[in-house]
Amino acid sequence: MPENYEPKIVAFFCNWCTYLAADLAGTSRMKYAPNTRVIRVMCSGRVDPQFVLEAFAKGADGVLIGGCHPGDCHYQEGNYKALRRYYLLKRMLREMGIEEERFRLEWISAAEGDRVRTVVNDMVQKVRALGPRKMNPAIEPELEEVAAS
Repeated sequence: MPENYEPKIVAFFCNWCTYLAADLAGTSRMKYAPNTRVIRVMCSGRVDPQFVLEAFAKGADGVLIGGCHPGDCHYQEGNYKALRRYYLLKRMLREMGIEEERFRLEWISAAEGDRVRTVVNDMVQKVRALGPRKMNPAIEPELEEVAAS
């Protein structure tokens, strides 16, 4: 593993809960790893599986999805849709040779700024321990095709 390796995490955060929690963490001056690039989506249910595959294809070492707690979704059932997609993607990524620890779904409400810090730090630590994502020549062309479409 490279000596100065720092993982790149792409985070898709729900506008109504997790993104607000990340904002709260920032305004409360809570320190957490700067390895995460946050993409705000209106709902975790709007995270298309292709977004996750494209993030990995373009070099992300990990992907984090953050949404409202079940039952608290601004769009009623969006987070249940996210949960179904998460299990599907988890299985697909495992078959592609991507370790499970590189993909994560967390329920974080707007008031849980400290939880954002905890989850991000934990994920960065686990992905750092795994090291850089190894490209699988048999699978990577499939990811490249997904990213190109």
